[in-house]
Amino acid sequence: MLRRFSGLFVLLCIILGNLGVWWLMNRPANGVAWDGVISSISFSPFRKDDDPFQNKYPPLSSIDSDLALVAKKVKAIRLYNSSEKNDQAIPAMAAKYGLTVTAGAWIRGALSEPNLRLDKKRADMSPDELKAYNLQMAALTSNEEELNGVIHMALANPNVTRVIIGNETIYRGEATVPQLIRYIKRVKDRIRQPVSTAEPAYVWLSHPELVRAADFIALHVLPYWEGMPVSSAVDYVFGEVKAVQAIYPDKHIMLAEVGWPSAGKGRQQAEPSVINQALFLRRFLNRAAEDGLDYNVIEAFDQPWKKAFEWTVGTHWGLWDADRNPKFSMVEPVQEVKQWPVQAISATLIAILPVMWLLSNWQHLRTRGKIFFAVLVQFAVSLMVWTGTVPMIRDFAPSTELMYSVLMPAQLILLVVVLIAGYEMTELTWARQRRRDFSPETAPKPTRFPKVSLHLPCYNEPPEMVKLTLDSLTQLDYPNFEVLVLDNNTRDPEVWKPVQAYCAELGERFKFYHLGKWPGAKSGALNFALTQTDPEAEVIGVIDSDYQVSPDWLSTLVPYFENPKVGWVQAPQDHREWEFDLFKECINWEYAGFFDIGMVARNEDNAIIQHGTMTLIRRKALEDTGKWSEWTITEDAELGLRLLEHGYESVYLSHRFGHGLTPDDFTAYKKQRFRWAYGAVQILKGHWRALMPFRETGLTASQKYHFVTGWLPWFADAFYLLFTVLSVFWTIGLVAAPRIFDFPMAIFVMPTVGVFVAKLVHHLFLYSTRVKCNWRQRIGSAIAGMGLTYYIGKAMWQGVFTKTIPFLRTPKCADKAAWTAAFMMASEETALMLSQWICAALILFVKGWHDLDARMWALVLSVQSIPYAAALATAMLSALPTERLMRRLNTPKGGEAPPAPAE
Repeated sequence: MLRRFSGLFVLLCIILGNLGVWWLMNRPANGVAWDGVISSISFSPFRKDDDPFQNKYPPLSSIDSDLALVAKKVKAIRLYNSSEKNDQAIPAMAAKYGLTVTAGAWIRGALSEPNLRLDKKRADMSPDELKAYNLQMAALTSNEEELNGVIHMALANPNVTRVIIGNETIYRGEATVPQLIRYIKRVKDRIRQPVSTAEPAYVWLSHPELVRAADFIALHVLPYWEGMPVSSAVDYVFGEVKAVQAIYPDKHIMLAEVGWPSAGKGRQQAEPSVINQALFLRRFLNRAAEDGLDYNVIEAFDQPWKKAFEWTVGTHWGLWDADRNPKFSMVEPVQEVKQWPVQAISATLIAILPVMWLLSNWQHLRTRGKIFFAVLVQFAVSLMVWTGTVPMIRDFAPSTELMYSVLMPAQLILLVVVLIAGYEMTELTWARQRRRDFSPETAPKPTRFPKVSLHLPCYNEPPEMVKLTLDSLTQLDYPNFEVLVLDNNTRDPEVWKPVQAYCAELGERFKFYHLGKWPGAKSGALNFALTQTDPEAEVIGVIDSDYQVSPDWLSTLVPYFENPKVGWVQAPQDHREWEFDLFKECINWEYAGFFDIGMVARNEDNAIIQHGTMTLIRRKALEDTGKWSEWTITEDAELGLRLLEHGYESVYLSHRFGHGLTPDDFTAYKKQRFRWAYGAVQILKGHWRALMPFRETGLTASQKYHFVTGWLPWFADAFYLLFTVLSVFWTIGLVAAPRIFDFPMAIFVMPTVGVFVAKLVHHLFLYSTRVKCNWRQRIGSAIAGMGLTYYIGKAMWQGVFTKTIPFLRTPKCADKAAWTAAFMMASEETALMLSQWICAALILFVKGWHDLDARMWALVLSVQSIPYAAALATAMLSALPTERLMRRLNTPKGGEAPPAPAE
């Protein structure tokens, strides 16, 4: 009853906590209220499906309804064009609603070639000159139409109070100052209204002749484009106005454009958002009213058609959105995302089912464990709901849409990896007791001694190393066993004949077989061994040729086979002779983590991975289910899964019964992991039907879970490698084509950093509680494991797109590599590391340190480089002579140094 109550308590806390976090993230922002009328606003009546570049214009009825809408909030409107029929109709329509108009003429196109003579015959022009000529003539024609149109508009409509010729024409380099002055004077000569042009402050300050030609200064001040934070943006606006006023005190200033975007890409310290837009405009409007400033706010409505040349941010300057809904109140508190209650409830409902299932089925967990994992599930679901609904509430650039389609599934995989790690941490940390706990102390006592046939495959192994393994087998305290030594595909007789002779010396228990050119690699040799096994043998044992076993290995583990359901009994792989080599110490403890953490967690659900050494298998189960598979290079793991599919159980003891040798260098280490990862893909491709959920396949749901999720982190490494490569091309795009490529959104790039941190915390935490090593060894194991990221990812992709590769032997007893050789072992990883560093430096150099998106992208690139840097460090460590250092580190204070390992 108490446990059920604790489950309900956890569920209630998760629901209330989730809703509370969503509320905190979306709290309304309060600011100074504005209850007045806006002096003027930029008016562009294009709607969602309109686009002037495609000659798609809104009907007059739509324009009229827009004017009626804005007339409730503003006194005047500003227009930018005058040549189209609709443009000419707007002033008269505005007059119906009491709106005055600042009319505009759009000026475009300076000479593309400064030396181009317009009086030159077209037949004498080069293709480039002809293209420039056609562009110039089109611009001149357009300008004439605009000038004539604005003159007609001003003469025909009494509510046109002033005229602006050109909009940032000098700033964009589309006309010279003398050209623009000629246009201004031409219009002034024809109309009675004041005439000017609109430019930013630096243009007016640099060209007093332009000021003299204009009747007033039409000033543009847009603090977003200057990268100003919203907190100081209003002060910046009035500072610019005062700077211009100080130079031209006798000239009237109209602040012709001022505003803030509600969405889009951040720019330095300027962040577009609905809240920031509301705060800026409210502050500005109040201060403008106090100072009696003549101003025009940009703009009335969001304009989706501007995305083509102003990115997504250019489409979101309106006080109303493209559907003519007001974005915020000028008086009430403002919310950034009005849909947040729907998001919060959706995240709660999606998470509640798995959380309820977990709470009801995890009675063996303490309450702290239930809370931890339930919070983790709710966090993952909430993050996916948040990112999944972003396209519904935000506008994307085309490049961002492409990246979203790639990063969304990648983020899902990363979050699943975090949940897998969290599940493992929860099981191993907060379980009240182990459900399947096997140890030598609790092992059944032998009542009989069934015969065991030990199979020892060799391929080109050092004879003296194999002899040591055989010596340890002679010391077994089990009375009934045989040893079959299987040397396969070793060409040099000087390698295999000494082992053959040694087996003969050891007696009839030890049988040696040399298999010359033998198919199937290790699994082929093991299948041959089955044909030579004593008919009375009930148990098959497999041991690698470098292992030295403890005498009680068989006597402790064989009695488990008295249970007819047991298909195999597994002991951990462990290693020796690493104590005086820092590289070997790191990889030894990296191996140990799997056997003390991963295998223990899998054993709870009878879902361990079988390993090809220190394993004992029921002979009947092995032969009845198809012997050793020769189609995969990880025949041991495949056999374990096959035995589980046939209903057999496994037994795993984390006690060490044998110790082998670690790989000697980084190449051997990563090739071994490549084989494991590639084999995992082969197994998934061969057994995918058995792993399908909600299907009777002989596997329990928990077993399916472990075999799918256990290898999922390796697929995450594959996507990590893919993202590394794509990030290089994306960085090049950000630098070379910034209008096409945009920075990925923070909700996608930060999980990359977050998952990296989560995996590191998971590793260090579980190592501190489950693996008996010190802090140096924990960190070393983490570095060694990270260093495998590239090769694992490469193996997974190769496994997906190929069927098989040759068996990769892990060589032992090699000498230390030279520094240059060690560097070449990680040359590919080093190239990837340098690519990330160069891209990070390049983006900061081009965009500047002040650009928040650039800093965040550089951070992601830097974090992405860490596994490749770890590979280089591990490779170089394998060449480093560390015996003297290790002897000093392993010597207790005041004690004697341990002896060096025997040669």
